[in-house]
Amino acid sequence: MSERGPRERMVFSAAQLIRRDGVAATGMREVAAHAGAPRGSLQHYFPGGKEQLVNEAVGWAGRYAGRRVARFLAALDEPTPSALFAEMVRQWTDEYETDGFAGGCPVAAATIDCAESAESTREAASAAFATWTGPVAQALSDMGVPGQRAGDLATLMISSLEGALLIARVERDVRALTTVARELGPLLDAAVTTGD
Repeated sequence: MSERGPRERMVFSAAQLIRRDGVAATGMREVAAHAGAPRGSLQHYFPGGKEQLVNEAVGWAGRYAGRRVARFLAALDEPTPSALFAEMVRQWTDEYETDGFAGGCPVAAATIDCAESAESTREAASAAFATWTGPVAQALSDMGVPGQRAGDLATLMISSLEGALLIARVERDVRALTTVARELGPLLDAAVTTGD
């Protein structure tokens, strides 16, 4: 985090705190402290206040998730839709088994906390999900899943993952995550209609 400038550190810190505590419980002072930035710099970098900071953190999270798709694919010997989804799920099962169940998706947290009260945050969350769904759909398409179906399955994968994250956090168990990976895998692979 030290390689980032103060603004980038604050956006990153906001995303980390939101994923753990939600938007309502994430204060600007906590963000500045977590980022190691002077409190006065918040107004300088985020003249729109907390709403602007939350929206930028949500955007960061969407871009991060979208970029992870390429890393997941690069780690696979033989990319298949089920293997990609298993990697997406494994990121979370590894975190939960190593660090506990405190964190979730910052985009989902912002959606739950703000989608009805802050239109700009709803729009930022919608854009973040699109930024994540796009690379997943492209990966599926590259694996031979027809265009519209690739988009539909990308939405299914992400919504299943998000729901499983909520259940895993409540149950303090990765069961829901491993279940969605196991049960969706055959459906995802069956959507491939062309060879490599």
